[in-house]
Amino acid sequence: MCTENVRVLALALLLAASAPAQQTDRRLNMELEGYNDLQARSAYQPVIQKQGDRWIAYVGHHAGVQPNPLTGQMEPNGTSVVDVTDPKRPRYIAHIPGETGTGGGGGGGAQMVRVCSGSELPHADKSKFYMLRSYGESAHEMWDVTDPAKPSRLNVVVSGLRDTHKSWWECDTGIAYLVGGAVGWRTTRMAMIYDLSDPAKPVFIRNFGLPGQQPGAKGPTPESLHGPVSTGPQGNRVYFAYGNSRDGVLEIVDREKLLNGPKEPTDENLRYPVVSMLAFPEDVGAHNAFPLLHMQLSEFAKQTKGRAKDFVAVIGETVANECQEFRQTMRMVDVSEESKPTPVSTWTVPEAGGNFCTAGGRFGAHSSNESFTPIFYNRILFISHFNAGVRAVDIRDPFHPSEIGYYIPAITDKTSQRCVGQGADQKCKVAIQTNNVEVDARGYIYAVDRANTGMHILALTGAARQVADFSSAVSSSPR
Repeated sequence: MCTENVRVLALALLLAASAPAQQTDRRLNMELEGYNDLQARSAYQPVIQKQGDRWIAYVGHHAGVQPNPLTGQMEPNGTSVVDVTDPKRPRYIAHIPGETGTGGGGGGGAQMVRVCSGSELPHADKSKFYMLRSYGESAHEMWDVTDPAKPSRLNVVVSGLRDTHKSWWECDTGIAYLVGGAVGWRTTRMAMIYDLSDPAKPVFIRNFGLPGQQPGAKGPTPESLHGPVSTGPQGNRVYFAYGNSRDGVLEIVDREKLLNGPKEPTDENLRYPVVSMLAFPEDVGAHNAFPLLHMQLSEFAKQTKGRAKDFVAVIGETVANECQEFRQTMRMVDVSEESKPTPVSTWTVPEAGGNFCTAGGRFGAHSSNESFTPIFYNRILFISHFNAGVRAVDIRDPFHPSEIGYYIPAITDKTSQRCVGQGADQKCKVAIQTNNVEVDARGYIYAVDRANTGMHILALTGAARQVADFSSAVSSSPR
């Protein structure tokens, strides 16, 4: 080969290596069913609610401002409402503006959203649907979304906060675990617990957090709460995740004691409902903790003991671009003996599978789906992995979780860039940033993007589909 040809080939290889990794989508055992650009708003939490014969996706957004073609107005990022009854043709039907902010995930938007049917809530109007959402960093609000195209605000549940984040709402009881920074507390995120069984009449129950976070405490302040998951009165447990990207803490709490125990936030009272606590080292975050209970383990089917066990999947959040920090992963924690939670395995996406550290933006775990639909529960967990897209993980053997599928969206003209360095040394790349993922009771998967790319509606195919249990799917399941 002549010198010139060698030079041309070397240049081509260099350009290929430096080209954006997401120019086209990449997939394994997952197919794209539908797509909506969400008005190019940076997305956080999606939830999908069946309302009569319709399926509605509610998507919370980070701070920012974008035009809303439905109104012709520039609107601060808030909550997108998308009709996904036909997943192949998702239809954007409303945007509820949020708090004005500076973008980048802080000081505005309306990141968190939960929805309950009035027919489930004990004291609500049985004909209505209700949406609980954060309002920027300052408040949590209640909305009537019975007509999802015409939402109307009912009230402000709590205001005057210093921050908000990932809340949980029990639809069967109405108990809500709101995340934010109450006045006087030493942390910007702790739990404020309310009875929202009648959404029109919120009732405060108590504040809760780690000892050292409460007003008047001394010494170092523990890492802030990121989000809880409750198993309700039947499971009688609330799983709290603190320290989203470092010094993570998994706290398992007795729900009954939490709601009805002594409420004055002393160290003793904050410890009273705690069943156990697992503190991780500096390099392990706890963005969310998802319980995987009563798992039947085929490997141990012939054992006299240990054929069924309880686990919690703890997912840390990557926060720095281009691998300039510890890698955040999914960790399986055995909680069969609750007083002694024991980590048993770790799962991550191999970096070499896409040269993800140099592809731009964040690479590492962020969160898992949080729906308990039996189609996937205790079988497949979906993990949002920023520039590595959404990953489907077979968790039937929690000691050896294994990836069985993935979908990495293509960038669009709306995908924003992510940068490292400062000043003359700053380098920016356009990259997919799959931020959160959720599933519905039909078996569709919803991945939303932090870098303004929108929402991708996915379905499992091939070998991955065989791991799911579609016998329990609600009508209109994929394929």
